[in-house]
Amino acid sequence: MISLAGRDIMHAWGKFVFTGIGLGLLIGVTLTMAGVYRGMVDDAKALLDNSGADLWVVQKDTLGPYAESSSVNDDAYRGILGMPGVERAANVTYLTMQVRRGDADVRAMVVGTVSGGPGEPGQPGYLVAGRRITAGHYEAVADIASGFHLGERIQIRKNIFTVVGLTRRMVSSSGDPMVFIPLKDAQEAQFLKDNDAIVQQRRRTVENQALNRLGVPGLLEALIASQSVNPYVNAVLVQIKPGFEPDDVAEPIRRWKRLQVYTRAQMEKILVGKLIATSARQIGMFLVILAIVSAAIVAFIIYTLTLGKIREIAVLKLIGTRNRTIAMMILQQAIGLGVIGFVVGKIAATFWAPIFPKYVLLEPGDAVRGFAAVVVICVLSSVLAIRAALKVDPAEAIGG
Repeated sequence: MISLAGRDIMHAWGKFVFTGIGLGLLIGVTLTMAGVYRGMVDDAKALLDNSGADLWVVQKDTLGPYAESSSVNDDAYRGILGMPGVERAANVTYLTMQVRRGDADVRAMVVGTVSGGPGEPGQPGYLVAGRRITAGHYEAVADIASGFHLGERIQIRKNIFTVVGLTRRMVSSSGDPMVFIPLKDAQEAQFLKDNDAIVQQRRRTVENQALNRLGVPGLLEALIASQSVNPYVNAVLVQIKPGFEPDDVAEPIRRWKRLQVYTRAQMEKILVGKLIATSARQIGMFLVILAIVSAAIVAFIIYTLTLGKIREIAVLKLIGTRNRTIAMMILQQAIGLGVIGFVVGKIAATFWAPIFPKYVLLEPGDAVRGFAAVVVICVLSSVLAIRAALKVDPAEAIGG
């Protein structure tokens, strides 16, 4: 029975092999799409791991700082440090933007952090080259995926920064590389207006007759001065003391500080369940479409091969070959086509995943599930060809 299917495959090996390669490339795309989704989830988890936080304190009634914008007074961390169970608290800002690099732009997440060493909230966990930020202004640590090099000068808004350190796998939930700069510089880049806007706002303030009628000494000057300061950050990252539960530490902060607090589990649910949910549905639709197309290809080629050997099948029936043997021959051909396609697809996905624009995480479990799905698709696709073969009249072997 195995020899019968093998001999028939060797008879039309060219068509069989080339169809297997084409099917394999399609399967490779399918595995890559699944890997893109896994990569997005891994990016989201890496973002949370790299923050070094147990709790995220953000603006009330927001899903910040990653899924929504959030503004918190930059002195809020002092009060949070005094709450029970809090070991460390640090301000942080996040801003996804185009970082200028010579004549080109690099999309990155700019992270404003306070100075600190490894393990401090918001700080990169380790460096692969260079040093950490030590100056109060105009130094940066970048992820190597950004393509920046040590000593390179980059532009963020109107300021020029020197890259003093490089880190690895520090990315946003969308896979953008992170660039760490001092908090004050990040606040200026994110919240402050440009010089022209400030001048225009001051002119409008001066022309406001209502303020002049108030006659309050220093009020106008205070309003003007307030336009040049920036008392906001996106979040406060909190590390809790050993022996304390995140929920037990978060509840007093919510109650007394009137701020929203998320634990690691809650923040992961926001990132995976909300921020990348639409992308996950899109990838799921692509996987369904690719599965349907793969089934159609297998069904078409197996049906075509079966119709091309109608007389041979009639001869087999004439000499007493059972229908079960003929059906198994066709089924083995379909599964063989699927095995060739899966091997080609797995090899192709493994080779092109590292150069894919998005991070592609190919998990062994997905490969096993993909192989099982290919086998099931091939079995179902062979049904049409098997039905056509079983309807063949043995008399056709004698007819012209």
